[in-house]
Amino acid sequence: MPSVLPDGEPMPEDGALPASALDGAADRPLGFYLHVPYCATRCGYCDFNTYTASELRGSGGVLASRDNYAELVVEEIRLARKVLGDDRRPVETVFVGGGTPTLLAAGDLGRMLGAIREEFGLAEGAEVTAEANPESVDPRYLAELREAGFNRVSFGMQSARQHVLRVLDRTHTPGRPEACVAEARAAGFDHVNLDLIYGTPGESDADWRASLEAALGAGPDHVSAYALIVEEGTQLARRIRRGEVPMTDDDVHADRYLIAEEMLSAAGFEWYEVSNWATSAQGRCRHNELYWRGADWWGAGPGAHSHVGGVRWWNVKHPGAYAQALSEGRSPGAGREVLADEERRVERILLELRLADGCPLALLRPAGARAAARALEDGLLEPEPYEKGRAVLTLRGRLLADAVVRDLVD
Repeated sequence: MPSVLPDGEPMPEDGALPASALDGAADRPLGFYLHVPYCATRCGYCDFNTYTASELRGSGGVLASRDNYAELVVEEIRLARKVLGDDRRPVETVFVGGGTPTLLAAGDLGRMLGAIREEFGLAEGAEVTAEANPESVDPRYLAELREAGFNRVSFGMQSARQHVLRVLDRTHTPGRPEACVAEARAAGFDHVNLDLIYGTPGESDADWRASLEAALGAGPDHVSAYALIVEEGTQLARRIRRGEVPMTDDDVHADRYLIAEEMLSAAGFEWYEVSNWATSAQGRCRHNELYWRGADWWGAGPGAHSHVGGVRWWNVKHPGAYAQALSEGRSPGAGREVLADEERRVERILLELRLADGCPLALLRPAGARAAARALEDGLLEPEPYEKGRAVLTLRGRLLADAVVRDLVD
């Protein structure tokens, strides 16, 4: 969850949504995102809404500690049931992210999942994911997580090189993420993801290839590979500004992406979103696909974002303020916005163009359609899907995805 929340209109204290938000809800998938804001240490590149123990010490008011956090999230899940009313859709995906969710006991994560099961029910074959830092789990913990109903786990690997991890302020040792994959398989997880980051200052092509080789050797069925974004206000941004570490450029990022595509494809992975590869359709992250396709999801926890039927809202950031609101029977929502049809059209282009099946050309205005024709001529869009009415990025188009999107939405 990003650390900066947008502006918007005030959220009603009871969290009520406009009636229009639930129109046609039965035909849309519903997911839950549960945000756990705790971290043992703060990574230098991270600007997510997370807190270490020292950052929460002495915050005053109602505290949201690790000990009582599960109960707070359960309260928000119950609030979701009230707000959504007679909407009886079973939940298709649950994603517990952070932060480091596995700093909580596996039983606490299970209690949060149990509340969703009790209030909404889980669809048959529902995807239930937990993020984990490699040093925060062991075989017993993973077995308990699987027993609680989780069937997918995502490990933050980032790199196999110690000097790269050091720049990122990651605390795990090289080799531990790969061992976690084996432990997750032994615990009964069929679907395992490894998150990687490329473009860290001081990383070489050889370092990046070594990270990919280590990840592939571990045997996950999903790999996410993200270019490092240096966010203002982070420790890494300050180090770069002081000249302590260099900054990579877009050409380096492009080279690293091509290496990832080459090695992952050779290992049997297929891209289905610009930064995500899976060995099969079953291995894809269905929860993230809800985001990319504009479905409905409820985000519980401090700073979490939600979207239902064109209404988007976000919770207060600080765990103490979040706990205070729930203790007073109020929605923890800080603000919301009701998306106009034009905003929803633009968002569909922004998100769907990043997918392997692209977005419908019918979404484009005349200027965007002309830009799509130019992108086709420039080799940025695939010819065959274009003839069938869809804009699908080529490999070169993926390298320039942000620029292509800007042209198509103008």
